Amino acid sequence: MLRCMANNRTLTMIKPDAIAQGNVGPIIKKITNSGFKIVALKLTQLSPERAAEFYAVHKGKKFYEELVTFMISGPVIAAVLEKKNAVDDFRALIGTTVDAAQGTIRNLYASSVTKNAIHGSDSNENAVIESEFYFNKDEIIDY
Repeated sequence: MLRCMANNRTLTMIKPDAIAQGNVGPIIKKITNSGFKIVALKLTQLSPERAAEFYAVHKGKKFYEELVTFMISGPVIAAVLEKKNAVDDFRALIGTTVDAAQGTIRNLYASSVTKNAIHGSDSNENAVIESEFYFNKDEIIDY
């Protein structure tokens, strides 16, 4: 279990649109240049069932089906990132889903509200749950 993460780790996913557009390198560079350490990294393809499980919190919302369909449309890169105050700092780095601030990852690389390039955990609790969705404790590097 990754329960010891406290507020120093978060999960991100580089989404299919950013991968297809060749933006992985610039996104990772922006993340690491912002002081985050990558402690786990994985290229994977979500099945419809796994995407539905990951986004279950949104089930019943009007964008849910479109989101799941989008997330299975290509590979994603999941990563656990480490930095003091990781969740809040990463949310600031990626920007909001709608009207992302100038210079944020979503401002630079998103093409729509759904195709928004990147995911970031929205709380310390979800960072743990989401990290455990993709990684087991043996796959996380401790610095």
